[in-house]
This record gives sequence, structure tokens and C-alpha cells, in this order.
Amino acid sequence: MNFKNNLHFFIIISCLSFFASCKTYYISIESFKQQFQGLDSSNLKEITTQGPLGGQTKYKTTPIDSIFCVDKNGQPVVLTNSPSIEIRFTDNHQKKSIFYFDRITVDSTSVTGVQSRIISSIRKTIPLNTIQKIEVQNGKKKYRYVQ
Repeated sequence: MNFKNNLHFFIIISCLSFFASCKTYYISIESFKQQFQGLDSSNLKEITTQGPLGGQTKYKTTPIDSIFCVDKNGQPVVLTNSPSIEIRFTDNHQKKSIFYFDRITVDSTSVTGVQSRIISSIRKTIPLNTIQKIEVQNGKKKYRYVQ
């Protein structure tokens, strides 16, 4: 193979690896509500994350260690919560909102989440009764919890 063919092969393999590694899972609205049931601002725990450049950030999060969801075939999957888990809500107008799972709070009527790790003041609130679909994905970003 010449250089051009090698480059094309590398690009194709890289793209396939990227898309295969970012599996999307689903949570029903009822399951989502159950997983957050009884958790409010009085239950938050303080954690520290470390970003890809080594910077650390402290914030409070809901104490959910495992996320119960299903894969595209409806098979149960348990994801371990981490700072790279993203949750995507689609509302009844097909508008999507993406948050970091460990940066959302849920009350009886809405979900509020942070949309950026860098600018944590970017927040959005969505009424629970407008949510049509919930998807969860490990974005494979280089963030981790530190002790």
C-alpha cells in the first residue's frame, strides 16, 4: 500500500473506532424519575474532577453511582457514573438538550443541567412533562473523579 491508501485506511479505522466506542443507551422517563426519586439538594455530595489538562474542579452532584438503562435491543445495561457520561433529552418539539449526567438535578417538575465543563454557569432547565426521549452516552472525554 502507498501512503495515500495507508492514510485512507487509518482514517476509516479511526472513524469506525470512534463511532463504535460511543454507544448510546436509553432510559425511559419512568425509570429516570425512579432513579432520581427522593434525591434533592439536601442529598448532594461534593466531588472533585480532574480534566485532561490536569485542572481540578469541585462541585456538588447527585449521589448516583450506577445508571440503569437499556441498549438499542432493549437489553438492560448498567453504566458506572463518571464525569464523561452525557445525557441527551429530546422534547416534544424534537429539540435536544445535552448535559453532563453528574451535573443534573431533578425535582418534581423539571430537570436542570450544566451543559459545559469549562463554563459551568451555562445551565438549562427542561420541564419533565415535555421530555419524549432520554439517551445516555459515554462521551469518552478525559475527565475523571479524584479522591
